[in-house]
Amino acid sequence: MSKQSKKVQLSEFEEKLQESRLQAERAGTQPGAPKEPFRIERDDVADREEKVIPVIEEQVHVEKRTVESGKVRISKNVREDEVMVDIPVVHEEVDVQRIPVDQYVEQAPPAVRYEGDKMIISVLREELVLVKRIKVVEELHITNRRVEDHKTQPINLRREEINIERLRNDDLNTP
Repeated sequence: MSKQSKKVQLSEFEEKLQESRLQAERAGTQPGAPKEPFRIERDDVADREEKVIPVIEEQVHVEKRTVESGKVRISKNVREDEVMVDIPVVHEEVDVQRIPVDQYVEQAPPAVRYEGDKMIISVLREELVLVKRIKVVEELHITNRRVEDHKTQPINLRREEINIERLRNDDLNTP
């Protein structure tokens, strides 16, 4: 709404208010008062008396406030229990066997070879001869074996316990 339309509405309101005040002054009553009060007529009395009955309305006013009704004390205890835990520990062992071969090799030395889970490495030696030849002296047969042992270790485990204590109204003053 623009300011001009607000002024128009306010002025119309003011006009109506002034009209009601003028009518009230002519009638001799106050603005907002009922034009004619509620009357009770009594037939048995020759004089008629007017009685005004006020209309009453009750209203309620509600307020809230916080009141301490009790307290709760919470405490926590930490317990340590020692338990025995079976822990599997794995390590590897290498088994080395020396196998004598005592063979001469033509041209190049033999490469490392595998037979299943066994690795075979040839150990070489050069010998001085009129003719130089390579002779396999021995072989190393290496087997990888996985061994699992069980060792028992003590381990401390912690556990918390909660205690809740309700305090009565008489106990509120005590810390």
